[in-house]
Amino acid sequence: MSDATTFEKLQTPLDDPSAWRGADLRARSDWIVTLTDAEIAEIETALIEARAQQGDLFALTKEDFPLPTLSARLEGLRPVLEGGRGFALVRGLPVDRYSEADARTIFWGLAQHVGTPEPQDGAGNLMHDVRDTGKSFADSNTLRDYQTDAAINFHNDGADIFMLCCLQAGASGGESLLVSAVEVFNEAMRRRPDLAEVLQQACWHMDTRGQRRDGVKVQVMPIYTYWNGQLTPNYKNSLMYAAQRFPDVPPFTDAQKEAIALLDEICSDPDIALSFVMEPGDIQIASNYATFHARTQYRDGGGPDRKRHLLRIWLTIPNGRPLPPNFEGTREFGATYARRMTPNGGTT
Repeated sequence: MSDATTFEKLQTPLDDPSAWRGADLRARSDWIVTLTDAEIAEIETALIEARAQQGDLFALTKEDFPLPTLSARLEGLRPVLEGGRGFALVRGLPVDRYSEADARTIFWGLAQHVGTPEPQDGAGNLMHDVRDTGKSFADSNTLRDYQTDAAINFHNDGADIFMLCCLQAGASGGESLLVSAVEVFNEAMRRRPDLAEVLQQACWHMDTRGQRRDGVKVQVMPIYTYWNGQLTPNYKNSLMYAAQRFPDVPPFTDAQKEAIALLDEICSDPDIALSFVMEPGDIQIASNYATFHARTQYRDGGGPDRKRHLLRIWLTIPNGRPLPPNFEGTREFGATYARRMTPNGGTT
């Protein structure tokens, strides 16, 4: 379960365009992309064309969902996602006009103009429903946080990018939170450089929740890998704690406990984090290397129109960064690594 790969340790804060603070962004709106009436009309025309295909949703390509002008705007988000701020919120999709099936088609079609969808689990599913199953994380060794209504700690997902589309908001709660993963590291370096070094050690065991096809139960790697001049994180707070259930996983050291507590403290700092409420029709698009995201606890109402429901897609983007060798084969990033970092994109 160990990762023998060693990497240079970053010993100073990193000057990077993705190092921002929520306090600075709250006074701005340039991270919000509002769809125009003309762009919504393009989407609805593309939906009609996609319906005519009458085939598997996941076989639809961007050519099957043509967006003559919006496509350039979506593709234009790529340098923001990789090499820039690291996220955007697309607002204004009138999801109340569409059936759930049509909303899924639209979300899939929009994603095609951003990148290439990747599997999110061992079964190879390309789209997940983010909603409460009525279970808690502790009920199952395979259940994942997004399948509950509980608060979700700061973490990153898989592939280069995650996209979340809000179909319905719950009755209360469910506030979205974003932080700059680089700025979090920088702040850790300023406060406790000794713990910033621990965050870069290959000593962090993460429960794979039974999602790796090769059967590996625990991944071991740094939270932050410094490689090719970039910090590339893999942070799963709840999965690190869940891995402690395995008898061959060593208990957290005092230094690890302090490092996790420091990360939690920094991510929760209102000066660091950006918070917002996703309304129906909002689409959050963010880099899994530039940001960590979280969610407050939510509660659903009694009727079907008060059940919080989001859709999620993971994407590899054409301009994605080179990935460190220790990301090869991981549950979250293995598909992206194979697509970008191996000969023939991982195909034979």
